[in-house]
Amino acid sequence: MPSIAVGEMLPDGTLTYFNEIGNLKPVSIHALAAGKKVVVLGVVGAFTPRCSWLHVQGFIDRYEELKAKGIEDILVISVNDAFTMKAWKSWYPDTKNMKFLGDGSAKYTYTLGMELDLSNNGLGVRSRRYALVVDDLEIVIAKVESGGDYTVARVFDILAAL
Repeated sequence: MPSIAVGEMLPDGTLTYFNEIGNLKPVSIHALAAGKKVVVLGVVGAFTPRCSWLHVQGFIDRYEELKAKGIEDILVISVNDAFTMKAWKSWYPDTKNMKFLGDGSAKYTYTLGMELDLSNNGLGVRSRRYALVVDDLEIVIAKVESGGDYTVARVFDILAAL
């Protein structure tokens, strides 16, 4: 089960992404979230249908509503490498307030206690689907799915909880 909870501080960890000028960078999740109110999305996998068309797309479509409730950025984390995350981000036309962060070895996913073993399906260790609202590194809302479900970590659930 997840090792994070509302009221706790978001654990720090290093993820990778391509910055605005196209350079591959390691980045601390604390560096991205400190002093801000952000949504941290954990997705099962880049390019997967439910993650792409429902989970991430929902947050893109409703970003202005999230912004009106104080959300500054959306941080998308997947157990994929930064190259895959860059390609996935390019699918979407408007992601200026989003960072697609690679956790290729699942190290940060394990730190959060969000690992999901899908080895029986040929997918290896992935991340549970989740949506966290983090305010200056404190977890204030935590919506964590069971397995690969999509019932509580949707943008509508976060908007209702804000």
